[in-house]
Amino acid sequence: MNFIKKNYELLLASLLFIIIMESHYPFHKAIILMLEFIVIIEVIKMIAEFIEKKRLRLRYILDVFIIFLIRDVIILSTHTQKPYKDILFLLLVIFIFFIFRILAVQYSPTTFKIKRDKKTS
Repeated sequence: MNFIKKNYELLLASLLFIIIMESHYPFHKAIILMLEFIVIIEVIKMIAEFIEKKRLRLRYILDVFIIFLIRDVIILSTHTQKPYKDILFLLLVIFIFFIFRILAVQYSPTTFKIKRDKKTS
């Protein structure tokens, strides 16, 4: 039982992999569906926080875009005629969004409040 609690992610991933392999569903399509599911989860988190706290966090918005763009890169890379310029453009946009996400987390108002509280005490 302790093993299951410590390794439930590994067990769940293994089960999902076995299901995908046994169903003969194309692996890249399964990954695309999982990324779409994650996008939906992030959008729901964003909406729930907006309803609850009446604000939107830039981090959640950027997460949705990053995951959605990664999904698009995977879709484009599975084509037989790979549009390399489109893939490189999307990777550049993902990189820029990652930089924005790092800046959004680092310069978050809550981070400034914590730093300000530590300096005053």
